Amino acid sequence: MKTVIVGGVAGGMSAATRLRRLDESAEIVVFEKGRYVSFANCGLPYYVGGVITERDDLLLQTPETLAARFRLDVRVQQEVVSIDRRGKRVLVRDALTGRERAESYDALVLAAGATPRERIAGTGVPVLTLRTVDDVDAITDVLATAGASPRAVVIGGGFIGLEAVENLVHRGVAATLVQRGIWPLSPLDPEMAGPIVETLSAHGVDLRSGTTITEISDGQVTLSDGSDIAADLVIEALGVRPDVTLASAAGLAIGPAGGIAVDGYQRTSDPAIYAVGDAAEKVDAIDATPTLVMMAGLANRHGRTAADAIAGLAEPSVPAVGTAIVGIFGLTVAMVGWSEKRLRDAGRAHRVVHVHPSSHAGYYPGAQPLAMKLLIDPETDAILGAQMVGRDGVDKRIDVIATAMAGGLTASALSRLELAYAPQYGSAKDAVNIAGYVADNLATGATRTVQWHELEAARDNGVLLLDVRTPAEYDRASIPGALNIPLDELRTRHHELPKVPLIVHCQVGQRGHTAARLLTQLGHEVRNLDGGYKTWAAANTITDLTRSEGVPV
Repeated sequence: MKTVIVGGVAGGMSAATRLRRLDESAEIVVFEKGRYVSFANCGLPYYVGGVITERDDLLLQTPETLAARFRLDVRVQQEVVSIDRRGKRVLVRDALTGRERAESYDALVLAAGATPRERIAGTGVPVLTLRTVDDVDAITDVLATAGASPRAVVIGGGFIGLEAVENLVHRGVAATLVQRGIWPLSPLDPEMAGPIVETLSAHGVDLRSGTTITEISDGQVTLSDGSDIAADLVIEALGVRPDVTLASAAGLAIGPAGGIAVDGYQRTSDPAIYAVGDAAEKVDAIDATPTLVMMAGLANRHGRTAADAIAGLAEPSVPAVGTAIVGIFGLTVAMVGWSEKRLRDAGRAHRVVHVHPSSHAGYYPGAQPLAMKLLIDPETDAILGAQMVGRDGVDKRIDVIATAMAGGLTASALSRLELAYAPQYGSAKDAVNIAGYVADNLATGATRTVQWHELEAARDNGVLLLDVRTPAEYDRASIPGALNIPLDELRTRHHELPKVPLIVHCQVGQRGHTAARLLTQLGHEVRNLDGGYKTWAAANTITDLTRSEGVPV
């Protein structure tokens, strides 16, 4: 049995090594058009920034080590240019000599990955991507000759763009981030993106939102708003699209999301050909439709699935929830499942929970605030998605939510999870438990909430906004027009309230919930502002930015 694998990073190499562990007799040939295989592409930005100091640490394996350990025939700088499905052959071009030769296969695995969504040309300024070892070599060479005060422009505020900006600043480079959207990391909902904008500003990043690049020449970048930015380097991080060139030319089915269509065993429309990694579509865990999730974890997992299928082991892939995480100057941002914007665009009913617990017990030194958002199906109480932002503890909480989604736990069931507790690691009521308690209160009708983006319309309809924080908190910062009666005075002063519907709020929502329960039992019609002042203020960061750009959220 001879298996040919196209692509020697992530999914392709996972398929190759798994197949060898399953079948010592198999002939396995890997073609990689670049100079390196099995390199740590997720670590590339951190080598640029000097966090990873040794270039060799990025090179996890070489053709020689893979041959010694796994008896793999790995051929670098060899590009597969076409597939002859009927003859079960691929045509391979040597990048150094240009010569072409045919290679037969019994099974073929396509792991070509993704290509930049769009390329920007320019003169007088190097325009580079940040996807390969060759890319980081070129970037570090440019920066080494750029003088004492290098300047760089990063185009695109997604994961790679944010990592590039952070590491350029670490290296002492003056960085400008240019993005078409209003806030970075567009899959986030706006109130969760507010801390990113504030963090970028605090570290001197020049954020240019709602703009595109129109020209690159003579040491400067010209934007669509007419402004010019001096630059020694431009890093293009506008996102990627599945590389379906080979598959499409060979007549393989391309799915509705734009990737190679595969079944649960990673088989394409040709049963002898498999596809894994960024080029292959996944099944969305929320609505079971084809989707694109370009993450290294899924690429490795699906490479293993393809190898199992080739070896005759029937274990299909599971739907993808899209768990992702990124660090930005000490701030951690993570997400899983669908955003509120995506749910609204799809017309799907949902509940929203915002909570702001601490990363561990507040009385233990070093506790950091977390912002957590949970999205819930109102009929089934199923978890549809989550977003989290904070400086500590985000990673483990997003993994708990992702695990709960995979296991089919409801949002209310999060309140009953028994999670590890010691003061330096968490709280007796963990952040995840707290989100579950709020979800349970909503499911049982113990509380009614209103979202930050619903507040203005509610007030226009005559609802009174009641701030139940202390006078000192109110004086420091408040929502304009809110009436302040502290929670501890409500029992004796509630008669001062007019007989109109109320929205109560505190700093993060907990005192607001207590106030809503109290006032409801005293005969008032009350809803709690979900996530309190803190969520409203974070959203206002984006709202203010939006107003300045003249584009609606």
